[in-house]
Amino acid sequence: MTFSRAGHTVHALDGIHLDIRAGEFISLVGPSGCGKSTLLKLITGLRAPVGGRITVNGRVVNGPRPDVGIVFQSPVLLPWRTTLENVMLPVDILRLDKAVHEVRARELLKLVGIEGFAQAYPQELSGGMQQRAAIARALISDAPILIMDEPFGALDAMTREQMNVEVQRIWESSGKTVIFITHSIPEAVLLSDRVVLMSPRPGRILKVLDIDIPRSRTLDDMVTPAFGRYVREIRAAFGSSISQETDNVSQTNL
Repeated sequence: MTFSRAGHTVHALDGIHLDIRAGEFISLVGPSGCGKSTLLKLITGLRAPVGGRITVNGRVVNGPRPDVGIVFQSPVLLPWRTTLENVMLPVDILRLDKAVHEVRARELLKLVGIEGFAQAYPQELSGGMQQRAAIARALISDAPILIMDEPFGALDAMTREQMNVEVQRIWESSGKTVIFITHSIPEAVLLSDRVVLMSPRPGRILKVLDIDIPRSRTLDDMVTPAFGRYVREIRAAFGSSISQETDNVSQTNL
């Protein structure tokens, strides 16, 4: 996969082959610029592949898809809309039944734990609460696939840990297929069924690691020997290509 940036050709991805199972939680981990976000754009149909193809349920992806919800690193909430109105934004854009979806929006606000802030504006919410609203917005159309592109990168460590637990709970409740990008190795191990390790650009898949830790996982699992072994195995696969700054969740397993 190549694209142009500032007049230069960028070789972002090369030889990617990955099968994702329905209902699984899969994380992509790799150094900055390795093509993780480009791969997500290909999956969502926001960017067309130069070669090869991407299929979802046997159908080739050839444009933006309505069956994919996206959560970005920044919540991107509209400041003039309340929390409920922000969650309802896709309903307005897609011209869906407002009455039906407002009921669902309120259910989602309860699911993500901010039902008491439906009428609050973004500036009245903490960073973690804003990200919860963004997750609810991504779920409002009931898309079976949820893409999360470093959704907790801008949060403080304590809020990030709390959001890790919450997103696992939401995933288990919703049954969605989640594709999650993170720079944090412990975060990937905590959340994922499988972790996909990507090389520096052009991004290639170095390894796909199955995480055999029972669900539901808690923060206490991060101090267990099994958890530590997975973290060390991933670090060893990367060698020195990922610095210590990639681990923003926990240093306990060193």
